[in-house]
Amino acid sequence: MTRRAGISVAASALAIACLVLLWTVNRSTIPPLPDGTTADFILIEKSAHRMTLFSDGMEIRSYRVSLGRGGLAPKRREGDLLVPEGKYRIEARNPASAYHLSLKISYPDAKDRAAAHARGESAGSNIMIHGIRNGFGWFGRAHLLVDWTAGCIAVTNGEMREVWRVVPDGTAVEIRP
Repeated sequence: MTRRAGISVAASALAIACLVLLWTVNRSTIPPLPDGTTADFILIEKSAHRMTLFSDGMEIRSYRVSLGRGGLAPKRREGDLLVPEGKYRIEARNPASAYHLSLKISYPDAKDRAAAHARGESAGSNIMIHGIRNGFGWFGRAHLLVDWTAGCIAVTNGEMREVWRVVPDGTAVEIRP
């Protein structure tokens, strides 16, 4: 066997191994939330990379999340690639988002705007809970390997479809360090 053929076989084996790994990692063994389930509170814990949905004070589902690639500090200004911290609400939804579905968080609130204004900066906007960028959904849970958003909270596309279904507009959101 020539060196070139050996490299080709090795590359093919690596590609197959990567596909099997992605398939295995992306298989969901958790049954979907029952129809009629409604969340009334979302808790996002940045340091744990976790988003938890609650209904009447009871946890109904928890998801691992990717966050803004700027790190875990609280958002201070437009373009810092950070996720804000505080108490907000889901104020809108976009079924035609560039990222598989999106729920808009009510950031910035008056306090966030005032703090940014005092620093002479824009607080930024368009903080979302969303799936993976359209066309890249096959990444699935592999998206969790790095924080990659511009300040949003990201889950897999399958998880986002569930969140979209059970989280109504107006749902309270708390984002903690």
